[in-house]
Amino acid sequence: MAGMTLDQLRIFIAVAEHLHFTRAAEELYITQPAVSAAIHSLEQEYGVKLFHRIGRHIEIAEAGKLLQVEAQKILDQVTLTERGLRELNNLQRGELKLGSSLTIGNYWLPSKISKFKSQYPGIQINCTLANTEEICLGTATGEFDLGLVEGEVKPALRNTLEYEIVGSDRLQVVVGQTHPWFEQQKIYLTELTQTPWVMRESGSGTQQRFEEALLNWGINLGELNVILVFNSGEMAKAAVESGVGATGISELMVKKELRLGTLQTIQVIDNREGTGVNAEIFRPFFKLKHRQRFQTALSKVFEQMLSTCL
Repeated sequence: MAGMTLDQLRIFIAVAEHLHFTRAAEELYITQPAVSAAIHSLEQEYGVKLFHRIGRHIEIAEAGKLLQVEAQKILDQVTLTERGLRELNNLQRGELKLGSSLTIGNYWLPSKISKFKSQYPGIQINCTLANTEEICLGTATGEFDLGLVEGEVKPALRNTLEYEIVGSDRLQVVVGQTHPWFEQQKIYLTELTQTPWVMRESGSGTQQRFEEALLNWGINLGELNVILVFNSGEMAKAAVESGVGATGISELMVKKELRLGTLQTIQVIDNREGTGVNAEIFRPFFKLKHRQRFQTALSKVFEQMLSTCL
């Protein structure tokens, strides 16, 4: 069974409106035999009479009246669908699914989303926040169109995900007002093992970068007195602000607290070689996308906007 086609429905609607094969053919810019063949094919396929031939005139039959109503609904829906697809391509409508690690999503990304929405108000943006490992996995499985993380992509996913730097920030060692370092503001690397620490969970981009920095400074994480581990930078910040130890945290997260004086950044001095240089921790923000999945036009535009914000 071949089934009816959209072209047959368009021809039928034209004949039903004009009740004339030749006029229908002229409207559609096809030949009159092509019109007759389409109507005959429909009648043969379904064993019905769509039109009564009365002399040189035609009248629509009962089956034709039913098909006219339903065919018009189908063609109207096709028109709406085609318009929707064009609007998607023209960025008038659509959905962008983003996955972001917590620091980026809470402090860096909102202004970028606002800028994009001001230019393309019809686009819906859904942003999921999770740690770096979860965002990498979600981007690899197609849950997100784009991912944004501050941690490293694990080797197992590097063949699946394409990634590039779209921003950066610094990790700061911070303490609260009651901590002995608050007034010092400077310490040596060797003093890092002399205070309790509040850390982020394994899988956090912040934690990855802090552990890498410790190793570069010749310090193993096991040498630190880690007393609390949180899955949120806000929780770690609140604990330290209340006087519990020190933490390594994004400078984006503590701007307000530093301004209010409830937290203090601690300058770490690398004294291993006697140089006394600042031991700073810079970290890049990575944009992720799948290497093979189809990328929508709006995903490409958002990606381009992130790259121009560098």
